[in-house]
Amino acid sequence: MALSREQIAKRVAMELQDGYYVNLGIGIPTLVANYVPDGIEVMLQSENGLLGMGPYPSADQVDADMINAGKETVTAATGAAIFSSAESFAMIRGGHVDLTVLGAFEVDQNGNIASWMIPKKLVKGMGGAMDLVAGAKNIICTMTHANKHGESKLLTECSLPLTGVGCINKVITDLALLEIKDGAFHLLERAPGVSVDEIIAKTQGKLIVSGDVPEMTFS
Repeated sequence: MALSREQIAKRVAMELQDGYYVNLGIGIPTLVANYVPDGIEVMLQSENGLLGMGPYPSADQVDADMINAGKETVTAATGAAIFSSAESFAMIRGGHVDLTVLGAFEVDQNGNIASWMIPKKLVKGMGGAMDLVAGAKNIICTMTHANKHGESKLLTECSLPLTGVGCINKVITDLALLEIKDGAFHLLERAPGVSVDEIIAKTQGKLIVSGDVPEMTFS
């Protein structure tokens, strides 16, 4: 069974480590803030100028002036700092972000990412993604494995304009967790109930499957 958006975010949250500075992109990545594991501290950074982002607010916590890069209302964790976007991008460009989590339209077997433009379609544009893929030490993509027509989004070579080259380390889709290295997708985990054969069928790029592939867990 394919993972929900929330389950993808939960699996991403398991990649967080104590003391990390983490930037969460728009879409599924923003949900990761709700699933930070107990017992670790991470500082979630938003490119619009918030360091120390908390989970989404309850109805009585909503502050219309406290937003993330996707213009959704958020909370601020204890010790948070608010500053200008110029300072936020200085942090990103200076290599001070340990992990970035982004959505993508396409990712290929060489770690290239296309996430900002589809010809003849209106999308929000580049935003801070180009800076984030250039400046982060580790990048995870979240996405559906295939489009609505069943066509793979994990490709031999991206067909859309690139956001970054050779920068993606891992991809977590609704079907699988894959690592990108040595010019191939390496299948590490599969979604509960999803077969290896289905993942193979929906991965257009080079896919390496070694031994028994475990099902994902979320704890």
